[in-house]
Amino acid sequence: MKTIITFLFVFCVIVIVHELGHFIFAKRSGILVREFAIGMGPKIFSHQGKDGTTYTIRMIPMGGYVRMAGMGEDNVSLTPGQPISLVLNESGLVEKINTSSKIQLQQAIPLAVTEFDLEDDLHIKGYLNGDDQQVVNYPVHHDASIIEADGTEVRIAPRDVQFQSAKLWQRMLTNFAGPLFNFILTMVIFTIVMFMQGGIKQADTSAVIGGLVEDGVAYQAGIKPDDRILKIADQSISDFSSIGTELAKHQDQEVTILLERDGEEQTVKLTPKSEKQEDGSERVMIGIMSGTTFTKLSFFEKIKAAWAQTLISATAIFVALKDLIMGFSLNKLGGPVMIFQVSSEVANQGLITVLNFMAMLSVNLGIMNLLPIPALDGGKLLMNFVEGIRRKPLSPESEGKITILGFAFVMILMVLVTWNDIMRFFFR
Repeated sequence: MKTIITFLFVFCVIVIVHELGHFIFAKRSGILVREFAIGMGPKIFSHQGKDGTTYTIRMIPMGGYVRMAGMGEDNVSLTPGQPISLVLNESGLVEKINTSSKIQLQQAIPLAVTEFDLEDDLHIKGYLNGDDQQVVNYPVHHDASIIEADGTEVRIAPRDVQFQSAKLWQRMLTNFAGPLFNFILTMVIFTIVMFMQGGIKQADTSAVIGGLVEDGVAYQAGIKPDDRILKIADQSISDFSSIGTELAKHQDQEVTILLERDGEEQTVKLTPKSEKQEDGSERVMIGIMSGTTFTKLSFFEKIKAAWAQTLISATAIFVALKDLIMGFSLNKLGGPVMIFQVSSEVANQGLITVLNFMAMLSVNLGIMNLLPIPALDGGKLLMNFVEGIRRKPLSPESEGKITILGFAFVMILMVLVTWNDIMRFFFR
């Protein structure tokens, strides 16, 4: 249960913050956000605000989404012959269109749709009360609402409030805002962690042993935490990295180690062994870990350290991306299954570990979304740049085809990564 709660908390926060970025910048650009949803699947609660956005909570607590008017995933669900009901205002304009059999509206006019335009001319035509001898035309109010099949009430999307009607720079900012908010979230989380810790923990680069792997080579040889390695086979050791370098020269050979314990020098003998790593490489190890040092920081130093940690995390992801491109492997990628697996590990290590994990995932999501792949934010930004160079947008047909191809690529990759994660974590 702790793992599930940690997974949902981490996943939902980073996705909702991402969507919040799109939401805020879309609203500032005059783009109608028809729905801001927390969770996925069937609706369990909805409320339409005065700003025209319907806020919903959905059954499956996995992230969320925004529906911006005019975007590919936002379609009006009306078809010729469809039975609907209309509510008119005092001026005779349609202010509510009901397409749901779950909702009954008082004083609603039943209509069988023959023709409609909810983007430009704003009208609905149809047969009134089943009378197929006469077509009635109703003008639609600019801010009318439509009740969808599941009972969710959202605004219609006239052309002037659609995504494509915003200026190019506004659309670019709206597309970039999701990753931007993930970077901001990472910075905020690392700042919170710095204030919770009161400072920063760093790896101790000295040759002092911080910890041991139980039943490892060093443990069996009698080495203890806080021992300082002075020499390995008469070669002086100045820092922790030198330990591994020198041990590699004596693989599978007994070697004498001079160490200092409680101010006294002692010697131990051990045989370094080669161990296979997850990436398939081999490394000489004896089961020792470096220690940590703690530096107390002032208020502004904590802010600076949080910013530095954000940059370090982003750099690490760029390095991983370079490694992925140079040698692609599904084992270098991870999906929801891997996130769940890691959540099970960090859930028992305290709040600070969970927050650090969330920060890393957040910056990861931000950078991955900026990759120039259609259907991702980076792909949308790429099309914005193309539009800026051409001085005209791509045709809706071309943009739709590119987006579908990108979406298919992302979905196929997601299936492969998820399957690989399942096999890797549960059947090996």
